[in-house]
Amino acid sequence: MAKKHGISTTVADTSEYLLGLDAGNTVIKAVLFDTDGHQIAMAALDGASQTPAPGQVERDLDELWDNARQAIRACITKAGIRPEQIRAIGCAGHGNGLYLIDRAGEPVIGIQSLDTRASALAAQLDVVAGDALHEICLQSPWPSQTPVLLAWVKQNRPDLYSRAATLLMCKDFVTFRLTGQRRSDLSDMSGCGLLRLPQARYDSDLLALYGLEDAAALLPDLADPADIIGTVTQEAAASTGLAEGTPVIAGYFDVVSSAMGSGVVEPTEASIIAGTWSINQVFSKEPVRNRNVFMVAAFGAGRFLNIESSATSAANLEWYVREFVERGGHHDDPFGYCNARVQEIAPAADDPLFHPFLYGSREGASFRAGFYGVAGWHGEGHMLRALFEGVMFEHRRHIEVLRAAGVTFDNAALSGGGARSPVWPQIFADGLGVPVRVAEAQETGALGAAIGAGVGTGLFGDYESGLRQMVRTRQTFVPDPDMAAHYETRYRRYLALRDALRPLWAETHL
Repeated sequence: MAKKHGISTTVADTSEYLLGLDAGNTVIKAVLFDTDGHQIAMAALDGASQTPAPGQVERDLDELWDNARQAIRACITKAGIRPEQIRAIGCAGHGNGLYLIDRAGEPVIGIQSLDTRASALAAQLDVVAGDALHEICLQSPWPSQTPVLLAWVKQNRPDLYSRAATLLMCKDFVTFRLTGQRRSDLSDMSGCGLLRLPQARYDSDLLALYGLEDAAALLPDLADPADIIGTVTQEAAASTGLAEGTPVIAGYFDVVSSAMGSGVVEPTEASIIAGTWSINQVFSKEPVRNRNVFMVAAFGAGRFLNIESSATSAANLEWYVREFVERGGHHDDPFGYCNARVQEIAPAADDPLFHPFLYGSREGASFRAGFYGVAGWHGEGHMLRALFEGVMFEHRRHIEVLRAAGVTFDNAALSGGGARSPVWPQIFADGLGVPVRVAEAQETGALGAAIGAGVGTGLFGDYESGLRQMVRTRQTFVPDPDMAAHYETRYRRYLALRDALRPLWAETHL
């Protein structure tokens, strides 16, 4: 007997399912959905990072695959279905970083997108060729950008560079092990600055600007994200519990799949991800050309995602919980505790302010976090509300960069850990001045990849119909007009305080 939605069924059940994989910098998740978007089962495994030298963050690619295959097998087992019922597989993964394999398909090196070893090289490239690079790929050099890391490896580890046969992105390594195919997709390769935009193709002039004139042979064949690039091999089937021959699509840069999984694929809609990073992105028919915008990712014909982001979001709350709330496990629900404290506070003009710069800022690596304006009558709830507001304010700053570049939207979908809070989405709606909806699904990255698998196999005629079928809104938060002036005043103070502290941060950083 098998189970579907908790109901016993016979093994002859012909229901179909879609498997979405989501490979982050450490955790990989396997999530099974039915064709209406209901989550049937999920399994996840956390991997380990290595730091061989200061600023270097690497992973064991054999461990990545071992975790992936274990998660897939556990997910199928939990679901109680036959593997033949899985119609197709889609995979999403973190962008940038560097994953190299040799001619035999064995790992050469896996560098995560948290790595900063190439900081000096990125700064040098920006001075020498930043304008020319942006003109082609609509992205400026930054430390963990894939081609910058490849250039660093070429200069500093020529032994690894000479061994490398193929450059892959995180999710591409997983699909390679599933199918044996060395392929990547447009969204990941454009998101890492390796494609000429808007054409979304490789370009020899672009490679030359990075100092990678000889790297063309390393680049994998390109596919549209929903294209079927291969099927599960006999070896992969034995390892994962999947059925041999199951179609696998090219997959997605995870910010793209997360946008889809939260219900966003059309222009004039924003996808905001409040996770470790502050991700703020809007689809458009033409890419935005503005050096102030962090990056543009191609998604398909007439589909581009304009992205502003930094490590300034819910990671700040995770730090607070770890350092001040858990205290050795004194709270069974530490995040629920924080939300409850925030809910107790009536917003006031003299509430403290918080800068969410625990891990620096896109505006400066020397930026630091801090609470300001704390008085004796303020308590923990005031501090937490300041943190929630500060994270929203930095999202708002990113969104203002997009708006200044000509991007427009009239509503937003919020996903990531911040979307699970009962109070944060309303703070976003009030502070941004647009309706904010939260999807029913929590694993939006895996759901977006699963929707793509449905498109690739013809279950859905296009992305729009896939989203209509598989994404449901849990709640919509409407801006409170009475809060508009409150947040406008506090946002201006937030920015003024940031500017006043710039010299101090720069001095402290020296």
